[in-house]
Amino acid sequence: MHFFYIDETGCDGRSLTNRQEPIFVLGGLILRDEGWNKTHIEFEKIITRYFNGTIPDHFEFHTQDLFSPNGSGFFEGHTRENRNRLINQILDLVATRKHQYYYFAVDKAKLNAYETNQVREREYFDLKTPYLIAYDYLITSYEKYTKEKLGKSARAMVIIDEKDAFIEEIEAVTRFRRFNGAVGKRTKWIVEFSFAVDSEKNTMIQISDLLLFLTRKYLEIENGYKETLNSEIKNIFRDFYRKVNARLIYKKVQEESGRNSSYYNDFIKEISSTPSARWNSKTY
Repeated sequence: MHFFYIDETGCDGRSLTNRQEPIFVLGGLILRDEGWNKTHIEFEKIITRYFNGTIPDHFEFHTQDLFSPNGSGFFEGHTRENRNRLINQILDLVATRKHQYYYFAVDKAKLNAYETNQVREREYFDLKTPYLIAYDYLITSYEKYTKEKLGKSARAMVIIDEKDAFIEEIEAVTRFRRFNGAVGKRTKWIVEFSFAVDSEKNTMIQISDLLLFLTRKYLEIENGYKETLNSEIKNIFRDFYRKVNARLIYKKVQEESGRNSSYYNDFIKEISSTPSARWNSKTY
């Protein structure tokens, strides 16, 4: 069984005009079920070493605390250098454990400008809601990956960090994709969907949250939303993203095939947020 974790960053409900959060990203970590315990143990070792041998009581790992200007929560007052070292250690753990990652990012300004009435056969969710667009896209991509890359006997479970604002719509999209859509597009290799239990303490959700945050911050840089950042910070986030990018199951936006798919593919490509062609070598 493979687990596909889904978390989000940059979510402001249905708003598409919040300048503080111009990009929305949904996705997360991908791993085999037998890999969970080992990764959890190694993650705890990294956190223990960071805190000099003793994890603080009631510790919870929150990405926002790491990136607060002076650190916050359990990382309050910690130097940026130490916090960056911890981030790299977690990213290296993902690589060492051979876990993978995937995301879909929506540029909200592009979505706001798009005439969605051109898109056909997507009436089962709101095409102006970033979360639902990305969720539907990820189901397609995860189904494809499980079927084509993991072997005929492989099956997958999608584990979602519960989003209260969209719970009924998430369930509706899930139900449609499993039972009500065109037969050829119903999920067969994804056999179960589940909301994460106690997600704030779920190691894989916590790691997913970090990967997604790093993805969003770098996409904001790459798409011109963070021009005031100095080149040193831009390069630091690019270095993080290099490690994130290395674990992606797909490097390009995935397209669907079949009747009327061209309308949907045009929509997905237009509203998606991706790095520029020369992101890995450009000078900031």
